[in-house]
Amino acid sequence: MVFYNPHMFKKYSILFLLGIFFTSCHTDKLSNKKALKHFDKGEYDLTIKELLPLAQKGFQLDQTNFLLGESFRLSNRITQSLPYYQQAQAKGYVDKMLPYYMAMSAKSIGNYELTKSYLSEFVKSNPSRLYQIKSEIELENLGQIPELLKKQSPVTLQALAGNTAKTEFDAKKIGDELIFTSSSKPEIYKNNGLPFLGIVKAPLKNPGEIGNQSIFSSALFKENANDGTPAFTKDGGTVVFARGNTGKSKDPSPDVDLYMSKKTGNTWSEPERLSISDSIAWDGSPSFSADERTLYFSSNRRGGKGGVDLYRVPIDNSGRFGRPINLGSTINTPGDELFPYVSANGKLYFSSDGHPSIGGLDLFVASRNENEILVEHLGVPINSIGDDFAISFSDSTQGYISSNRPGGKGDDDIYFAKSTGSEDRWWTTAPPPVIDTLNKKIVNYFVQVKVVDPSGNPIDSVKINVRKNGQTLSNEKTNKKGFIELIDLAENDELVFKCDKEDFITVRSSFSMEGKTIPESLLKKEMTDTTFQVIITMDRPEIGKEISKLYEINSIYYDLDKADIRTDAAEELDKIVQFLTDNTQMNLELGAHTDARASTGYNLKLSQRRAESAVNYIIRRGIAKDRIKPKGYGEGQLINECSDGVECPEEMHQQNRRTEFKIIKISTE
Repeated sequence: MVFYNPHMFKKYSILFLLGIFFTSCHTDKLSNKKALKHFDKGEYDLTIKELLPLAQKGFQLDQTNFLLGESFRLSNRITQSLPYYQQAQAKGYVDKMLPYYMAMSAKSIGNYELTKSYLSEFVKSNPSRLYQIKSEIELENLGQIPELLKKQSPVTLQALAGNTAKTEFDAKKIGDELIFTSSSKPEIYKNNGLPFLGIVKAPLKNPGEIGNQSIFSSALFKENANDGTPAFTKDGGTVVFARGNTGKSKDPSPDVDLYMSKKTGNTWSEPERLSISDSIAWDGSPSFSADERTLYFSSNRRGGKGGVDLYRVPIDNSGRFGRPINLGSTINTPGDELFPYVSANGKLYFSSDGHPSIGGLDLFVASRNENEILVEHLGVPINSIGDDFAISFSDSTQGYISSNRPGGKGDDDIYFAKSTGSEDRWWTTAPPPVIDTLNKKIVNYFVQVKVVDPSGNPIDSVKINVRKNGQTLSNEKTNKKGFIELIDLAENDELVFKCDKEDFITVRSSFSMEGKTIPESLLKKEMTDTTFQVIITMDRPEIGKEISKLYEINSIYYDLDKADIRTDAAEELDKIVQFLTDNTQMNLELGAHTDARASTGYNLKLSQRRAESAVNYIIRRGIAKDRIKPKGYGEGQLINECSDGVECPEEMHQQNRRTEFKIIKISTE
């Protein structure tokens, strides 16, 4: 699949960027300057043409074969890359990522045992955290392939009569025409040797056959750029599509963005870039919901779950787009999720290589069963060892998918699919009970995190480790306004945010969904977005600064005439242990106090015992003794009027029986 390749940095329109990075790291020893020049520019088809004769002559076989493997992989011909990777490895070429590339290449040809072997080798090499996670998930997913292969969809599938040797994908039936993306432009994209992509149309002779292709609209047909994957409103008067760059290193817009055009009479307006596009991210494969109140799309923008994720954007009555919202970790994975499509009954279809798949991209359906989102593989023949993507329905029994499976006519081909039953039977012979999302009121919960200083000013570039229900969810960084990306929530979620920045005190903050869900009886709309805000205050370390008020650590309290650590006090002391663990450059004083109901001398000794009791508790949990100092203040620092001879209720005396925490040393090492 071109342009929307299953792996993020293989997208048709940004491949040259990877080529520049890669070559600087790995190809400086290859003496064929012409091949290197092509590779640097992302001109992988030309690189292949230069290197194939050299490989046949035995020229620098380790690097030549590795570059050939990379060029085939990066130009979306991964099925051809494995022999060259294997020869490069046999000749002693060393690259940490090589076993991973070989694994993905082996999977693309359906050799699952070899895939497992290469992935196991790769995991042992201590890869980056991202690829460690992706590899472990893929190894786990491989175990599910036998069951996936048994899953038969009651669908007949036939190649569309009218496919060409070029690439055609993402077909939508509009009236009596088929609108789709095709490598149909005059200029050749040097990455893969195919023409640039454009939006075309063709008359439907019958559901499984088209006539000759023609340009859909000259306004949406930029000669030296990739255009594709149009999404239309029901009246056919508005289209949102993806437009990429020219593939040249000097291109002022090196990413892919979403554009919109409106039709007046028979004329389409000049496309305008949508504000929801991220200027430094890949945004593509748009799709309208059935009621046209939501736009779905794919993006690799910052703050996602990994790779390319699915997002949705609400559309108000005036046609204005709201804030993009990530669809969450049930649907999105560390891999890529692409080509969302919402059917008339509210089910979300999409392609993914992060969920268990039998090939590269496989097709899945997501539906809601009460409060649970169910994601299900569509089975075979819809899915294959190739990339299967871009599903759309003409009606409840027929539609189209795209695939580069073996036996096709071009790089990607369009296939006509016809169900033997209703649309609900496209993916399984026994579908689970599903509550129609159009009739059920749904709340989507999010949390917005903002980091500020004690004066309320935002702090940028704060590193935040986000943990959900005890597991690391993501690592974020605040923007100039102190925010990180919205985090999606489910009922009963528990979050912890660890915030780090140089010259600031490291702090943890928590958020719980307990008691925050909204009963369905109170909902007025079919879908409601509710966002909770968490404001985290960070301060600079300072000798004598009390930490209790700023860092969700309460003073600890004691029973009358006791120095024992109560259960409620232990919980706060555990926070002190965590604080000292996070801030190794700081030492604390534990200052203990009493009420005024004994002699001054006795209270001074009692407060010292209380301070030492708290210190001993902390030491037993692994904190060095020299980092904490016990200090008893007796009754000398009462926080209310309950001094000698003043009658006070017990609650006010309790306020005075406390231990507080302040910074007494800051290491500069």
